[in-house]
Amino acid sequence: MTAVTLKDVAERAGVSIKTVSNVVRNAPRVSEATRQRVMQAVHELGYRPNPSARRLRTGHSGLIALAVPELTMPYFAELAHHVRAEAAALGLTVLIEETLGDAREELRLATGIGASLLDGVILSPLHVAPDELAAVANEFPLVLLGERSYRREQVVADHVLIDNVAAARDATAHLVGLGRTRIAAIGVDHKASETSRQRLQGFQLALHGAGLTYDPRLAPRVREFDRHNGLLAMRALTSLPAGVRPDAVFCFSDMLALGAQRALYEAGLKIPEDVAVAGVDGSQEALYSTPSLTSVVPDKAAIASLAVKCLATRIRAKEPLPFEVHLAPYWLDVRESTDGVRRQLSP
Repeated sequence: MTAVTLKDVAERAGVSIKTVSNVVRNAPRVSEATRQRVMQAVHELGYRPNPSARRLRTGHSGLIALAVPELTMPYFAELAHHVRAEAAALGLTVLIEETLGDAREELRLATGIGASLLDGVILSPLHVAPDELAAVANEFPLVLLGERSYRREQVVADHVLIDNVAAARDATAHLVGLGRTRIAAIGVDHKASETSRQRLQGFQLALHGAGLTYDPRLAPRVREFDRHNGLLAMRALTSLPAGVRPDAVFCFSDMLALGAQRALYEAGLKIPEDVAVAGVDGSQEALYSTPSLTSVVPDKAAIASLAVKCLATRIRAKEPLPFEVHLAPYWLDVRESTDGVRRQLSP
């Protein structure tokens, strides 16, 4: 049985082959009426794109991968949404992979192993060693997301991130500015991840700048940045003696903060009157929680745009390019969990 081609679809839809290609790649600047006509022809003829043929024709398959630690985390789900949209605008298709923070899986995906048609990978690593990624990035298009554990002059691959130290410092300084003096940190993890280290650093800088002392008793360790660990950590904090118990808490993720808020509710403590709570990620859940959660909001659309465009540039480059670090913006969205001002969500 002869395979259906772009030409067959173009003839059935009454458009050019280029138009069919644009529709199949979800490229912009195609009218909705034309898109529907082409897609009708695609379904009628049973056309299926052939990445191998595209690679033979152009040298590229048009396939890239986004590899993140956990798809169940709202931050990564929202980020994946933005990456897919940015990639589609460039005619690229995105495969989503989950590493679960396993260093071997992170390295495997960084090399494109297991998906030989991939043109490149956007990876949010947790535990793979920088020197291993350096060896990969010189041979295969790779863009890293999240925190880095090396100095700027030792960049091992293109990297897109926010200034996590500054973001944590800003959130903690906000709590200090409310007059809180016993501020806890939830997010110091057993795995000593770079995310945890940098957010703790920013937290401590803010305390030091305000003349407050860091108390390890107010920084219970967690295993994951999820709701359950936030719940357990906050329960431990509320069980401390009255003179030590925190009057504010900075959580290293929104999910930790939501778990902490549940523990405060169980303990009969009011937010923010008894304990003010702030998080990081700017997730939709933080906006709809009760009370709404004050959160550091990374510009996920900007992160996705920088990462996809950076990867596309490296894929199409004819010669090696120097690696670059790109800082994306963030802001602190002050909500009910710290300022106590009741808000009505916009319709």
